[in-house]
Amino acid sequence: MSRTEHDLIGDRDVPDDAYWGVHTLRAVENFPISGHKIGACAELVDALAAVKEACAAANRELGLLAPELAAAIISAAQKSATARCTTSSSWI
Repeated sequence: MSRTEHDLIGDRDVPDDAYWGVHTLRAVENFPISGHKIGACAELVDALAAVKEACAAANRELGLLAPELAAAIISAAQKSATARCTTSSSWI
């Protein structure tokens, strides 16, 4: 199953269970630099999730992000604990 996401270039299908979106999909397709998957580096996954969570919380508190959207981002960041995501296809 997949979901359709939209950016300035157009629509793309992204797997339903992916913690990433159309921008990441396009970056992976257009810039295959190392050949390594992000999920292979547990520390990087944890760090990226921590930054996403902190940014969502800060923007919510500043009134720049709707509380419902902030809650969804924070939940996804917390679910991306290394034990859950590095073994699935959810991470690129």
